[in-house]
Amino acid sequence: MAEPLIIYAHGFNSSPQSAKARLMQAVMDKQGCGDRLRVPALSHWPQEAMAQLQTEIDQADGPVTLVGSSLGGYYSTWLVEHNPGVRAVLVNPAVRPYELLEEWLGTNTNLYTDDNYELTETHLEQLKAIYCPQLQDPSRYLLLVQTADDTIDYRESVDKFAGSHQFVQPGGSHGFEQFEALIPAVQAFAEGRVELPEPTPLPVASL
Repeated sequence: MAEPLIIYAHGFNSSPQSAKARLMQAVMDKQGCGDRLRVPALSHWPQEAMAQLQTEIDQADGPVTLVGSSLGGYYSTWLVEHNPGVRAVLVNPAVRPYELLEEWLGTNTNLYTDDNYELTETHLEQLKAIYCPQLQDPSRYLLLVQTADDTIDYRESVDKFAGSHQFVQPGGSHGFEQFEALIPAVQAFAEGRVELPEPTPLPVASL
């Protein structure tokens, strides 16, 4: 049986150079399985980003687990619902990003690439088009949230994924502090197991 493939879906204004993506790559490289991780540079257009991720899934040579951070978690939810057998680890995921990003309309700059672009109402409409009001099989998700997320109310994710496996850690931040401690749990879930550590409280990350 082919080894599981992990596809990392980064968040809004992020890139493959995000801290969590680099941590995952470093850990998997050290284990000798770095080739089982894909981290595409996603378009700022939701429709294009979804097409990129779907292509990665279609080209996979083994079972697929998405690791979606923030907006990437929103994308991952739609992809799980529309691709039988695919599962997802959601890291501080956005639940309704089309509401969250209204205040970001206008000129934006990617934090990693310095690319400038206009966030428009069309972006928000594309996000609304992939909203999943219900989950067919909540067991295909592993939710990882930290309660001091200052961007997204973690309770929205806890409610939406109430039937899923959950790791709710007091403290932390939207960036998800000490993510490296959860990488073994991510890999276990990709292999069909749920192996979560105790959610030890963390200090609230300073801004």
